[in-house]
Amino acid sequence: MADEKFYVTEEGLQELKNEFDHLLHVTRAEVIEDLKAARAQGDLSENADYDAARDRQAQVEARIKELEKMISNAEIIKDNKASAYVRVGSRVEIEELDTHNICTYTIVGTIEADPLNGKLSNVTPLAEAILDKKVGSICEVDVDKPYEVKILSVK
Repeated sequence: MADEKFYVTEEGLQELKNEFDHLLHVTRAEVIEDLKAARAQGDLSENADYDAARDRQAQVEARIKELEKMISNAEIIKDNKASAYVRVGSRVEIEELDTHNICTYTIVGTIEADPLNGKLSNVTPLAEAILDKKVGSICEVDVDKPYEVKILSVK
């Protein structure tokens, strides 16, 4: 698990680093101040502000650890413009053969996945079906109700 790679664009990696830096240097300091203020109120056993500050501290520290892991295991998605095959980082136009619906997706890592904006995680059934395939390939998507797609273009 420690060697698990996280596919990410250079921009996505920079966003992770920015969030990490902000949590480390800004948010962590804010949480410490919140804890100090809550402690100053006296009895900690029934202090809701103290409990809330401790919960926030736990969330911040967990996110910092998560970001450290993602950043250290990040693998930059390389430019695949010359590739005829679908790769992580490719922009793919597909046709769903049963509905003739045409969709365009960019295959990204799980960190940057945003299907509503056309960014499809490389571990989704659709992406797994089309990865390493070329234009013209017909691929079956392995879901509860399998369906076929045709790859129209790869950029």
